[in-house]
Amino acid sequence: MTATAVEKPATTKPAYRVTGSHVLRSESTKLWSLRSTWIALGLGLLFLIAFGTIAALRYHSGITSGRQMDPDFADATGLSLSLFGVPLAQLALGVLGVLVTAGEYSTGSIRSTLASVPRRLPVLWSKATVYGVVALVIALAGTFVTFFIGTGILPDTPAAMTIGTGGVVRSLLGATVYLGLIGVIGVALGALLRSVAGAISALVGALMLVPGLVSLLPKSWRNSIEQYLPSNAGESMYSLHHAPHMLSAGTGFLVFAAWTALALAGAAWRLSRSDA
Repeated sequence: MTATAVEKPATTKPAYRVTGSHVLRSESTKLWSLRSTWIALGLGLLFLIAFGTIAALRYHSGITSGRQMDPDFADATGLSLSLFGVPLAQLALGVLGVLVTAGEYSTGSIRSTLASVPRRLPVLWSKATVYGVVALVIALAGTFVTFFIGTGILPDTPAAMTIGTGGVVRSLLGATVYLGLIGVIGVALGALLRSVAGAISALVGALMLVPGLVSLLPKSWRNSIEQYLPSNAGESMYSLHHAPHMLSAGTGFLVFAAWTALALAGAAWRLSRSDA
């Protein structure tokens, strides 16, 4: 008797390809699975709405009470009051951008991420794209909602404005783009420095400490330098009225976009040259 071997049909495993859409979907899933995402985005939205509303209420109270107006609010407009929370919102959105990349380095999960995407750079582009869009949406909702709240608080006051007032929509969109790019810069700094504390320190230093140091320079130097700083270039994107030594909205956007591209280029260089 001869035994006949029964051949089992070969099982074929599905072939998985690393594509741009797959990497984007993976980074989106990771972003929304983090508790810090919901907290930081909530804080960013809260800062925009709460501080803009408080500023509008304080201005309205000063006008109706008959007391002397605080010098900081003397020349305020409905737009400037509604954007009062932008400096704090930028910190919340920028810090979350840092956590998107540097957080993976601190936990070591970046190794599995780069093992799944050996070419590496698509990971950076996907993280920056996903989080940049999320920060953009949060900023868009926060700026416009706050402006409409302020519109309801400030009728019949010198600061009253409507969405149809010249330059308002441009300024609101400028603030939205600025905050979205701040998130992208946070992602880039996290990938470049690979340290949560270091990247947050660099972000805060660039946005808040460097302008303070430049203000100590002689006036002729200060006027030539400070308008090209990231924070000042970003402010020109959403300012309704521009001071003499302030960039126009379009030039400010180009300068701030250049800073963003520089941060991304540095992150891409380190990601492609050094191990995780």
